[in-house]
Amino acid sequence: MAVPSNAGLEIKHLRTLTALAEQGSLAGAALTLNLTQSALSHQLKELETRLNLELYLRKSRPLVLTAAGQLLLSLARQVLPALSQTEKQLHALQSGEAGRLHLALDCHSCIQWLLPLLPDFRRQWPGVDLEVESVPGFDAINALLGGQLDLLLTSDVQARGDLHFEPLFAFDLNLVMAPDHPLCHQSRIEPSDLGPEVLLVYPVERSRMDIFSRFLQPAGVEPARCKLVDNTSVMLQMAAAGLGVAALPRWASEEFVRQGLLEARPLGGGVRRHMYGAVRAADKDQACLQSLFERIRSKMGEQKEA
Repeated sequence: MAVPSNAGLEIKHLRTLTALAEQGSLAGAALTLNLTQSALSHQLKELETRLNLELYLRKSRPLVLTAAGQLLLSLARQVLPALSQTEKQLHALQSGEAGRLHLALDCHSCIQWLLPLLPDFRRQWPGVDLEVESVPGFDAINALLGGQLDLLLTSDVQARGDLHFEPLFAFDLNLVMAPDHPLCHQSRIEPSDLGPEVLLVYPVERSRMDIFSRFLQPAGVEPARCKLVDNTSVMLQMAAAGLGVAALPRWASEEFVRQGLLEARPLGGGVRRHMYGAVRAADKDQACLQSLFERIRSKMGEQKEA
């Protein structure tokens, strides 16, 4: 469409042409647009001056658009519905009713309590494209800041203004072992008790494992051997078979303990950690995120009381 560079077309002009075509008169269009007829006439005259073209035939009943007016009307019928749809989508994104939620778990066993929460969450938020990564194979914090992730469930807090760490729940680590293990006779486990043991651990840095950083290393204790296991289910089965002991949150082992396949004992006076939902600070109030946080709090609060 050849329009002078100084035409300055605005959305209000397209809405005006649409109202004129639908109502067939200046008076009807003015009422639809919540304008006075004088203000509408002035707006049209100003636009015609910019374009150096007439947009409608004066004194026509009903009002008749010129070729220039029809051309703008055709544009309006393309642009305005697309604009309305985009505004709805932007509102949905802002309110959290639509968009992407790509979350990762900086915790091998968290998938056990997270997955049962997701069907109800998806029913409540059908417009949210949910993706779950059980253990990220990348720098999760940088992925969060870079937009590859939207939520990280973690027990490690970093003090920085561009991230928000939402408190979710507290949890304790227990030592799990076969029911015939000698340590089952103790009410709690001390660091020195693990000196002779094979400790089953995930393949992550020791600095990120609480059993070392918060229990063994402060006491200067090293287990006889560490065996790497990258799957919680396999770790539980190995412990039940007497092939080692493991430090795990209650939720990871409670079913095995309930069935009598494992025994669990607290570590010393308690090794307590807190789970957080790490999100970009700008996104922390999104409704879908807050909804998921509340579901997690409710679920893990029920387990704590059980």
